Amino acid sequence: MTIPQRAVGGLAVGAVGYGAMSFARPYGQGQYDVKDDTADALVGRAIELGATMIDTADLYGDSEDRIGKAVAGRREQVVIATKFGIVRATAGDEPPLMNGRPEYVRQQIERSLTRLGTDRVELYYYHRMDSQVPIEETVGAMAELVAEGKVRHLGLSEAAPDTIRRAHAVHPISAIQTEWSLWSRDIEKEVVPLARELGIGVVPYSPLGRGMLTGTITSFDDLPENDYRRKMPRFARAAFETNLAAVQVVGEIAAAHGAAPGQVALAWLLAQAPDVVPIPGTLHVSRLEENTAAAELRLTADELARLSALEAVGEREVRMDHNWSYGVTPPRR
Repeated sequence: MTIPQRAVGGLAVGAVGYGAMSFARPYGQGQYDVKDDTADALVGRAIELGATMIDTADLYGDSEDRIGKAVAGRREQVVIATKFGIVRATAGDEPPLMNGRPEYVRQQIERSLTRLGTDRVELYYYHRMDSQVPIEETVGAMAELVAEGKVRHLGLSEAAPDTIRRAHAVHPISAIQTEWSLWSRDIEKEVVPLARELGIGVVPYSPLGRGMLTGTITSFDDLPENDYRRKMPRFARAAFETNLAAVQVVGEIAAAHGAAPGQVALAWLLAQAPDVVPIPGTLHVSRLEENTAAAELRLTADELARLSALEAVGEREVRMDHNWSYGVTPPRR
């Protein structure tokens, strides 16, 4: 089986991509061991299945190094997306640190290209917005990389609508990456309509509700003691049972199709627009195969409506006041 392709801002990619954030153990799950051949197995199978967008970031541990080795000898078969902009992720009570200065843009692309073992990336994202640097300056530096052939297309991650519009006026933005799932719907109000208006594709990360929509988490106590999700409002004990009820609806629809709950969640996203390409992450080939197969699942209009009516309780992030979501930048100087 080779999944259908979709067009994202001029890029032809498989309808479901692969997100490499799992290599950074984003929730602190120490039980997930990354073996030396993990990336090679995942990338190889992704290529066989047609899941050609491989999405990583300079922040995701050693994922760029691992993916670079995995694509060696088959570079032309994949679309590599990577990101820059987060110098330090949020930790404890410390705010994250972002950098959008032009000199940093150039510094980071050179580092990413070296780690990936390639001379260009097809899609280069500004990961989070620097509140001190006008978006025009950052995207202007990114546009220079396009002119030099080091980058083919530009993207933004978690940018506010006005930021997206200002960036697009400097250089066409091909993709917006943001959290979007049955559990995270806020971008549908402004970001998705703006993307439609400007011809920008949408690449949802955490499309499986940070694991909840797979049906494998049935209790707050299923989360390990050191799991960061225990701090997230949607996983809190006070909200867990309410949100679990929504997951059960996904499971019922999945059972009717003989599918996995996660496949239903992904199929719902794919049905939202023809240029939506979710990038679920995993360290297991079997899960990659399951996620990719969602591209073949067709939900009925009634099922789509039932899923669209679901609501999650609680904010999607621990904090929403530090430019982490809907990032804004100052006016151009």
